[in-house]
Amino acid sequence: MTPVDLRSGRTTSVAKRLGRRVLLFGSFAVLAATQVAAGHVFAQAPAQDDKAKQSSTAPLADPSFFPICVWLQSPARAAEYKAAGINVYVALWRGPTEEQLAELKRNGMYVICSQNAAGRVHRDDPTIIAWMHGDEPDNAQPLRGERGYGPPILPEKIVEDYRRLKEADPARPILLNLGQGVAWDQWVGRGVRRNHPEDYPEYAKGCDIASFDIYPACHEHADVAGKLWMVADGVSRLRKWSGDKPVWNCIECTHIDNPKSKATPQQVKAEVWMSLVRGSRGIIYFAHEFKPRFVEAGLLADAEMLAQVTAVNRQIQALAPLLNSPDIVDALAIQSSVADVPVEGVVKRDREATYVFAVAMREGETSCEFRIAGRSGRAQAEVLGEERNVDVQDGRFQDKFRPWDVHLYRLRGTAM
Repeated sequence: MTPVDLRSGRTTSVAKRLGRRVLLFGSFAVLAATQVAAGHVFAQAPAQDDKAKQSSTAPLADPSFFPICVWLQSPARAAEYKAAGINVYVALWRGPTEEQLAELKRNGMYVICSQNAAGRVHRDDPTIIAWMHGDEPDNAQPLRGERGYGPPILPEKIVEDYRRLKEADPARPILLNLGQGVAWDQWVGRGVRRNHPEDYPEYAKGCDIASFDIYPACHEHADVAGKLWMVADGVSRLRKWSGDKPVWNCIECTHIDNPKSKATPQQVKAEVWMSLVRGSRGIIYFAHEFKPRFVEAGLLADAEMLAQVTAVNRQIQALAPLLNSPDIVDALAIQSSVADVPVEGVVKRDREATYVFAVAMREGETSCEFRIAGRSGRAQAEVLGEERNVDVQDGRFQDKFRPWDVHLYRLRGTAM
């Protein structure tokens, strides 16, 4: 994830300061040099003992753990990110190194990183919970030693290298992050594979966890700009293409490369909950800002955004067992009073209560009627984090939604 000026085709000065060739066709930057594209060789690892296997995968197998991640940040800021509710680093600059892993361990932070030499040495280190299988191989790739870009990395190459990664460490899952073509067929950054969504089921064969990124609030193209629901649509498409593999997704929270526009704190909250309602099982914040000036930890530099992200993350952590649990299908009907402002929701349940997580999918105000199947009698639903209740009669209740609102309801009792 890093910036290229679409109009000039030139790499920005920010990218030069990062010391890495980057691919930048629109409003956000994408790290184009990946461990796969760089041709890394993955050595065969000795077999791990059972204890090492269990410890290395324990967090992602724990139903009370929900991965809330940050992309490519300095481990020196791990304590600040942990205070913001982040529990996983994804990707490390020119790493992992011994120093980076030690700093993350000191701060109780997990990491998903490249399977380089230092990473392989730490196969028994529970700090590493998964391996990173490159970033955006589905985008056109910069030509080595030349100007311009060639085709994306072929899916079969991704699958081949995935197998090598698994041979080197069968215990840990492999995370593959894909680009905005997951949600936007006409993304020019795919080059010759633009408008070829059939590639994505093939890419998904080369990972255990599939992720993607698209940043509509700060996007400059009219097809995407302001259409926050494309984040949710990408989650749905990638889930379909990935079968039963977990799907994660990236969330914007800075200007990234567009100084004229960025998501508001409420929009970030909406993007997160749209993703969760559609079934995302991991959130990755893209915290860099490249314009109007380069700030690596742009999220930490924005007090208002940081406060919102922290609150959202704490709520996710508190609800992690529910978010990781199966949806109660065919249990919910939602009728919006404004057809152009649909509201989507999902039903979850634990031993004590039934939950409805709902989010407005468009910008606008509306009133909604919710109908939960199989409930009778009078009750009240607590609206989590809002210090209010709504009346429920025979599983029906009403509520108002402002632009991009998120409401989370808890109804005592589990009868459906």
